[in-house]
Amino acid sequence: MRIVITQNMTLDGRIEMLTGWFDPSSQDQDLAEEIREQSAEEEVLLLGRRTFCDFRGYWPHQTEDPTGVARHLDRVDKRVVSGTLTDPEWENSSIVAGDPLRAVRELRERPGGDVVVTGSIRLAHAIIEADLADEYRIFTYPAWQGSGRGFFPEGYEVPPLGLLRATSFLGGVTYAAYEPEPRP
Repeated sequence: MRIVITQNMTLDGRIEMLTGWFDPSSQDQDLAEEIREQSAEEEVLLLGRRTFCDFRGYWPHQTEDPTGVARHLDRVDKRVVSGTLTDPEWENSSIVAGDPLRAVRELRERPGGDVVVTGSIRLAHAIIEADLADEYRIFTYPAWQGSGRGFFPEGYEVPPLGLLRATSFLGGVTYAAYEPEPRP
């Protein structure tokens, strides 16, 4: 399986949502189609506890979701990294207790689709620092936040990245996918 980190980001490189620049229910048709295409390759959604709880508190209640995200999230294999949750309380969800990087390494060795990490900044940063990410997907929103955590961990030496695909959407969002090139 490939480990894919997908993040929504501001023009100034911030993924931590400290202001209201991102609304998951407000997506243009072309952006929603891109997300559906990517979701078709997703076998496992791996989330940190906070992002999982945010998703669980929002998506199952979206009965009029034209994007298809709610339907996808109900079906996909969801795994939440947590040392405190005992019951994920969402169908097709399980808890990853213990070392999350070990779990990521084990998933990476299995055949299958993508393991996608989104939000979950501490988890995403740990995976990046352990050089376990196979692809970075960045949706950049036309907003400037000015503070908050960025896509890559503070002080991390980003390896050269190879562009896989780039496009833009009608609402001003741009998308780019990169793969890290091997370190010398």
